[in-house]
Amino acid sequence: MAMVCLSDFEAYAKKYLPKFAWDFFAAGADDCSTRDENILAYKRIRFRPRMLRDVSMMDIRTKILGTEISFPVGIAPTGFHQLAWPDGEKSTARAAEAMNTCYIASTYSTCTLEEISAAAPGGLRWFQLYIHRNRAVSQQLVQRAEALGFQALVLTADLPYTGKRRDDVRNGFRLPPHMKLKNLEGVSEIDALVEVVEAVKGRVEVYLDGGIRKGSDVLKALALGAKCVFIGRPALWGLAYKGEEGLQDVLRILQDEFRLSMALAGCASISEIGRHLVQFSKL
Repeated sequence: MAMVCLSDFEAYAKKYLPKFAWDFFAAGADDCSTRDENILAYKRIRFRPRMLRDVSMMDIRTKILGTEISFPVGIAPTGFHQLAWPDGEKSTARAAEAMNTCYIASTYSTCTLEEISAAAPGGLRWFQLYIHRNRAVSQQLVQRAEALGFQALVLTADLPYTGKRRDDVRNGFRLPPHMKLKNLEGVSEIDALVEVVEAVKGRVEVYLDGGIRKGSDVLKALALGAKCVFIGRPALWGLAYKGEEGLQDVLRILQDEFRLSMALAGCASISEIGRHLVQFSKL
């Protein structure tokens, strides 16, 4: 089967992953309205392309926090990658390094920060941190990440309590005995993007995580002010397909689709992307 778009990887993962693993990756909290809305929101945005532009030479590189990446798509923090592929987060880190983009490792990784760092020593790595009641645990994690060369912390600020994940409750979800939360041993959505961008007034870079399924979604997010977007579930689908090779395939498809969307919109470089390219549908 030819894998030509991200939904092909989603279908493969749904078919071949164990049900409890698929349900964990696919579901959100309660009735999953935020998950579904994040995807539907992009359909309400239309392009206003510029014609007769020279797009014979394309440059899709950008910088995040001063570091250049090959295109404005990184890998968002998600947990339990060994449920998708035996090498887990090590494969994720290697794929990100190969594609020259950023990987945000989750606190709830099934590989240690040391293993992730060793798997891709030259990669751009950030670390997602939950602030635990036991502040010493958080402090130790931060110190380990810093010592291993992780270049930024990504703080999760919207989770004072864990949401009710109905499928996980039904499945009695638990990590298999051979998997551990190694690092603990010892939404934004596009509808809010415009308000966030206006509020920060260029003082900080703004990133978007949620609902990205096509290269045109990436272009829409950048047109509305995002500096970079990050993918979560699609990265897991790629891992479920062929590990780091599958994840690289996912990233390449997004990269190619993004380049094509830019060209059709009349943009030869990231600097030419702006709010003038999009409008919100009245439907």
